[in-house]
Amino acid sequence: MKKIVFVLLMAFFMVQCLLTVVRCDRSKRAAYKDPSLSIEKRTQDLLSRMTLEEKVGQLLCPLGWEMYERQSGGVSHSAKFEALLADRHAGMLWATFRADPWTKKTLENGLNPPLAAQAGNALQKYVIENTRLGIPLFLAEESAHGHMAIGATVFPAGIGQAATWNPALVREMATAIAKEVRVQGAHIGYGPILDLSRDPRWSRVEESFGEDPVLTARIGSAFVEGAADGNLREDGKVIATLKHFAAYGISEGGHNGRPSAVGARELQAQFLPPFKAAIDAGALSVMTAYNAIDGVPCTASRFLLTETLRDAWHFKGFTISDLASIEGISADHRVAETVADAALLAAKAGLDVDLGGEAYVHLIDAVGSRRLPEAVIDTAVARVLRLKLAMGLFENPYVEPQRAQEVVRNAEHVRLARRIAQESMVLLKNENNCLPLDKNTGHLLVVGPNADNVYNMLGDYTAPQADGAVTTALAGIRAKLTSAQVSYVKGCAIRDTAATDIDRAVRAARRADRIVAVVGGSSARDFKTNYMETGAALATPVSISDMECGEGFDRLSLDLLGDQLALLKALKATGKPLVVVYIQGRPLSMNWAAEHADALLTAWYPGQEGGHAIADVLFGDYNPAGRLPISVPRHVGQLPVHYNRDLPRVRDYVEGPATPLYPFGYGLSYSTFGYDSLTVVPTGRHTVEVSFTLTNTGRYDGDEVVQLYLRDNYASTVQPLRQLKHFARVHLKQGETRRLAFILTPDDLAIIDRRMNRRVESGQFTVMVGASSEDIRLEGEFQVSGS
Repeated sequence: MKKIVFVLLMAFFMVQCLLTVVRCDRSKRAAYKDPSLSIEKRTQDLLSRMTLEEKVGQLLCPLGWEMYERQSGGVSHSAKFEALLADRHAGMLWATFRADPWTKKTLENGLNPPLAAQAGNALQKYVIENTRLGIPLFLAEESAHGHMAIGATVFPAGIGQAATWNPALVREMATAIAKEVRVQGAHIGYGPILDLSRDPRWSRVEESFGEDPVLTARIGSAFVEGAADGNLREDGKVIATLKHFAAYGISEGGHNGRPSAVGARELQAQFLPPFKAAIDAGALSVMTAYNAIDGVPCTASRFLLTETLRDAWHFKGFTISDLASIEGISADHRVAETVADAALLAAKAGLDVDLGGEAYVHLIDAVGSRRLPEAVIDTAVARVLRLKLAMGLFENPYVEPQRAQEVVRNAEHVRLARRIAQESMVLLKNENNCLPLDKNTGHLLVVGPNADNVYNMLGDYTAPQADGAVTTALAGIRAKLTSAQVSYVKGCAIRDTAATDIDRAVRAARRADRIVAVVGGSSARDFKTNYMETGAALATPVSISDMECGEGFDRLSLDLLGDQLALLKALKATGKPLVVVYIQGRPLSMNWAAEHADALLTAWYPGQEGGHAIADVLFGDYNPAGRLPISVPRHVGQLPVHYNRDLPRVRDYVEGPATPLYPFGYGLSYSTFGYDSLTVVPTGRHTVEVSFTLTNTGRYDGDEVVQLYLRDNYASTVQPLRQLKHFARVHLKQGETRRLAFILTPDDLAIIDRRMNRRVESGQFTVMVGASSEDIRLEGEFQVSGS
């Protein structure tokens, strides 16, 4: 018995000793490394251990593509990365995996997906093992229409995504993009772009979701939900960075980065709501814009960065400058004499992170000289650290390179890219049912500068592509027909007139039965283009590349450049049926095609599967149902021509109508749809149910994009003639009828009143349901009492 008691006592003693050892070990272990503690406790513990220099380092996001070195058999960190950490303690890198002419990274010296994963691992390993606190890096990547890296899936550009009018599909796309970004070792995806584009001359229209705040908010929120919603520790989730805060897409004269003329009420009613919606959807990062509003650069705007984001919206993530936009406070806007002064203005305004990493190093001296309280730095750093902890980077900083090979551009993502491209196609004209084309009849000439140009399919912010990775319009058409049925002549270039051969195109057209001419624009960068330090391209008189769109390529006119219009006119003169397809990043002039072509289709920048999607539509394998997310002007003299301009109604010009050539929301189908039986029923003080019947009255199954617009007939402040409030893309079989309903909420009815309060006012509203902003099929009215 005594032996048993002794054994038990010894066992108890050993257990107590073991627990004491564990407790001692835990007491020595830094709290920020303990995953059992709350994120806030870990953040504050880590912050308390950091020097001022280490804190500021977490707010720097330098350029990343020189931070790795390719070696035989793998990738390692570079000596430049070691120097960067030793000198600046950088906590983020941007565009580490980026490849394009600006970075001078190519298919030969850049990173394929497994190598990208190896590079990310190498950088993390060096940081964790060779810095005092071992804080993992954040890696940020461009990802608005696919990860801008070698081998990634290239989806349609933003303007094409919006043309689908299908938030659920965009959500699915964003999920795929986020998986490709995260599996390669990055954590932050730059996108979506929520700028409202109301001047097509602006070079970045292609990245946006068009001119309307409701469509932009719905598509943008869906993007965020797909990429970032939920637990950041989940496989395939990234931090979504919203761009560009705010009113960046309406700069003077369409010049990128020029001041934006917008009133306080219009800013609140039109330009800020998409950002608020995307933040509510889960966005945790917001990028500032290059422009100024009412004399204050957005990157130094306390109203935007603190009063709006933090105080009004309770935003919990971090803000980041656009590349070198802090320096621009001094160099461009000239409201600060030095970069150090500009950095101080930005930090005091509420900007957390410096993209570029050259300006915020001055904050160390600002704190030392007591011009900036260290508490401002602490607040910004804590916002970054919380997200690193929330993402689980301290526990799982590495990725598996083999998984990158399996996930990136997999078959499912390729099929999704084709589907989005299909749904983005907008049929603008189809005279005498010219389309769909019969696959079994006659010879087809495919002609034009965009018929067989890989990079002109893709848009800006796109990496180099391997041979065969992208399907052009010609390749897509050839996949539908026999080789004997198709011939091809380029005819001319987008801009360069030196290689024009219209005569050859005409001879080929005379031998053909039908013509498909593929024209438009290009955002394809090349190694001859010069670039600003921000990465924006510089348009120069000697540049004769195809590029006429993409960041930095603002336009004076919207006309087709080079000899494209001459080519179209010569083809029309042959008397053969002419189908014109525009591949473009902005709504270029379509006046001639609208009058003279037998059919007209805009494909935007449709991405790597765009050629298949174009052919699917042309031959009737897919019934088009894309709708314009931006109005197509007749002339630049009309601008702005967005549909929801404030009252009063516009009057015609001496030379022609004030209406756009094609209005917002417009698009045709191979089928037809009937609307009837509208009912408008108040269901609460400020809620109204609007229901109606939709019938497919045509010969094909197809989609209809039903659109609900609202007008506040009399209000305390001037309102638009109509404003989109709800929409739905609905698939109906031939002859099918369906009852549809939308619920108008207080948010739909509210306006910004004279005191700058958002509220519902008493009065009468007109509800309009139809197929576009100008094709209203049903109207009703209802009354509400004020809030």
